[in-house]
Amino acid sequence: MENPVREIPAVVHLLTQTPPSIQRDTLETYFTRNAAFDHPFCRVESWFPASRSIIRAIYHWYKILSPKILLSVESVAFDQPNNLLYVGISQRFAIWFMPLYRADVKLVTVLQLEYQKTNAKYYIKSQNDLYQTDQFVKFVLPYGGPILVWVWQTVATIACVLLALLLSPVSLLQEYVHPQHPTKRSS
Repeated sequence: MENPVREIPAVVHLLTQTPPSIQRDTLETYFTRNAAFDHPFCRVESWFPASRSIIRAIYHWYKILSPKILLSVESVAFDQPNNLLYVGISQRFAIWFMPLYRADVKLVTVLQLEYQKTNAKYYIKSQNDLYQTDQFVKFVLPYGGPILVWVWQTVATIACVLLALLLSPVSLLQEYVHPQHPTKRSS
């Protein structure tokens, strides 16, 4: 990619919404040979033999499970000094043999890019798909999982507030033992 911010939405669509031959060509064009892939359900390390081919098989299986993927790239941010591309995505994942199932999820994909000076292009060195817990659980427990996560998070929040109040004397002791933060001390 010469301009990752501009080009990545098309690359994402090519990877997720096209036939296997175009997926293969897309992976071979935009991913390094030793690319890595990290997702809540699977992982491909860069040192795996033929890692890019394994990633291609994962994308192929993804399309077999959900032949018609509705997907939107909602945001793209490029941290150029670190070669990191952040891609905000929303998608509808529906498994073909479960007609009543569909997961509308949002995720952030972090792409580690590698710049090759020989042709002045960026290539995807690794892909890391980050799902919030309430989004990830939609794949595992589609009919109630998000509610369970919401209940768990609410209970945990209440526990944090109550325990912070209950144990506030510990904070007072910390202030007494360390009255000033090291960066705030005067010379």
